[in-house]
This record gives sequence, C-alpha cells and structure tokens, in this order.
Amino acid sequence: MHETALAKRILEVALARLSEAGASRVLSVRGFIAETERLDPESLAFHFAAHARGTPAAGAELRLELVHVKARCRACGAVYEPEHHVTLCPECSSADAELLGETGFGVREIDVA
Repeated sequence: MHETALAKRILEVALARLSEAGASRVLSVRGFIAETERLDPESLAFHFAAHARGTPAAGAELRLELVHVKARCRACGAVYEPEHHVTLCPECSSADAELLGETGFGVREIDVA
C-alpha cells in the first residue's frame, strides 16, 4: 500500500481516538514499521502532516520506529538479519526463512489533549 494511503489511515485512527477521549487535539502518534515492509518512515510522516492540515491533528508529530526483523533459515537453522527485505541466508544461501519478531506496521500510542 502506498505511503499516502497509509498516512491517511493513521490520521483516521488518530482522529477516532481523539473523539473517543473527548479531547480537542492530537499531539503525537507513535508506532513502528518493520524494515520488511519497504515503507519509508519519513515519507509517511510527510503525508501524515499533509493530510492532517486543517484537522485537530494539524501539527501532530508522527514518530515511527524502524524495527529490524531477524530471520531463521529453515534449511540450516542460522539466525540472521535480512538485508533489504531479502531473506537469503548468509550461511547456506537458502531463501526459505521464517521471520522472527513483529512484522508490518502499527500505531502503538496516540497522545491527545
């Protein structure tokens, strides 16, 4: 999914949280992006700011932590950090790997006032 669509969805979630809390402004949104997702945190923050203009989230900071995900080779059992989303085992060159840890992206905290 493109960064602008994801940023718009993050904004929708933040505004829903604002409404639930009975608050008037979104101050910040914190979350994560697994490096396996091929998403650019800076691009997401840019699009979030653009979509937030004129809303109660205008000026809110989107802070996304880039999470490195390790992999375990199913052929030889080696544990390694894939490079650039490629799960090629550095020990045996197999591409059959299990990703260990949290993948995808998500919102962990929304600060409102």
